[in-house]
Amino acid sequence: MTSVMSPIGRRLLLIALAVAAAVAAAVWLGRADPVKVRVTMVGEGTVASTLANTRAGEVESCRRAKLSTISGGRIERIEVSEGDDVVEGQLLMTLWAEDQAAQLAVARAGLESARKRVGEVCTQAANAADEARRQTALLKKGFVSASREEQARADATARRAACATARADVQAAAARVAASETDQRRTRLLAPFAGTIAKITGKLGEYTTPSPPGVAMPPAIDLIDRSCLYVTAPMDEVDAPRIRVGQTATITLDAMPERHFAARVKRIAPYVATVERQARTVDIDVEFQDPADTEGLLVGYSADVEILLDRREQVLRIPTAAIREGNRILVLGADGLLQARTVETGLSNWEFTEVVGGLAHGEAVVTSLEREGVEAGRPAVIDATDG
Repeated sequence: MTSVMSPIGRRLLLIALAVAAAVAAAVWLGRADPVKVRVTMVGEGTVASTLANTRAGEVESCRRAKLSTISGGRIERIEVSEGDDVVEGQLLMTLWAEDQAAQLAVARAGLESARKRVGEVCTQAANAADEARRQTALLKKGFVSASREEQARADATARRAACATARADVQAAAARVAASETDQRRTRLLAPFAGTIAKITGKLGEYTTPSPPGVAMPPAIDLIDRSCLYVTAPMDEVDAPRIRVGQTATITLDAMPERHFAARVKRIAPYVATVERQARTVDIDVEFQDPADTEGLLVGYSADVEILLDRREQVLRIPTAAIREGNRILVLGADGLLQARTVETGLSNWEFTEVVGGLAHGEAVVTSLEREGVEAGRPAVIDATDG
């Protein structure tokens, strides 16, 4: 005789099977080997909110000049070598200019001749003026005729005009000398400021020429003032509104990774730069707070800049790497099981995140999230503790 189970009986059977499966799973998890995890204990510390450049920055000089002579010509003398320290106004290079030297000599001879002519002509003018006055006195006494006195005055006037012309000739000759000297200076390259010779382009006997409009030519001499250095770095355009002149910053150099240089934001570019296949960026200039820190640095060093936006002391913090999407974390509970937790966060950087709520001091937060089996509900044991 076959019995048929009622619908209520089937429903009760299914519930019993589900409960049995849940109990079996709990028993299995309880017997599963605990996973080993790395944890960090929630504690107090400093959390800073910062911004960093998107691409490598560069150490720059406050004054750098790529110099060329005003006129082109053959290099006659190079007075310095690469690496030399020079002072303002020091002669660096001269071009062949014998023709201009000859023209200057002619101009100076003309000036000397004009000056001597002034002495001769103006002396005659002075004598003629004295004679005119003597003739006027004699005319009053009736010793000479009026025509004689008039002739003396006319002669004095003419010689006075000749003297003025001679003086003008001196001025013209002096102007020709100055023009020749100016032309000669076009072939001489002087240091516009004190600095270090970075590079010299060209050798003795070679021809050099300044860059014509629109055509870039190598400079004759690259001069750098190493006494004043700063860092220029590109920042993402999204971060630009949060950057202010005067903000505290830290400079690190690839050449000196162990050193951190205190700095401050000096300038923010007034435009967004677009580089092909790169993010749109805003260039900033950052100056060293202590000028002594620039001693020994080389222009062109690659540099990174971290700008401090905000800083909070003695706040609860955990490693930023321990936080999953949605501010979810794993905590190792007192019962040895991993617990999922959602926390409220504050300031954050790549290293630490401030915890505003959801955690207490001394709780163990899991940082080895990449390990297999690390999930909520699993038993776990501490393999290592960070920090």
